[in-house]
Amino acid sequence: MRHLIELLDGAVQDAYVEAGLDYRPRFTPVMRALAGGKPHTVSQIAEVAGITQPAATQTVNLMVKEGWLVAQSSPTDARQKLLVLSAQGKRLLPKLQACWRATAAAADDLDTELPHPLSDTLARAIEALERRPFGERIRKAKE
Repeated sequence: MRHLIELLDGAVQDAYVEAGLDYRPRFTPVMRALAGGKPHTVSQIAEVAGITQPAATQTVNLMVKEGWLVAQSSPTDARQKLLVLSAQGKRLLPKLQACWRATAAAADDLDTELPHPLSDTLARAIEALERRPFGERIRKAKE
């Protein structure tokens, strides 16, 4: 599984470099969540992106540091930070979206060569693991 992820993620990273973008694939769920222009809290990003709160927090902090996002105080709750795309994020969004379209087309192409589409298999694996986590399956296998 790690080798598959390395092959896919490495190629996606290379596509960003070729497009002249200093961008990490892990930023994509956050960028997609904010692409509509509406500010989000970290919790909202985590929910929309389907990632954990700690992963969202870590990614958002890195993206703010690298200039992709800006954190603003919420007008209704000063304790809460709202995140939006920075000027850099807005300017580079069209290039990113072109990369995402190319990546989706490449994934569709890969699916045509497989006996069962990888995207369907992964979606079903995620659903199965959400019903019964892998850790639970390991514990049961030890019995």
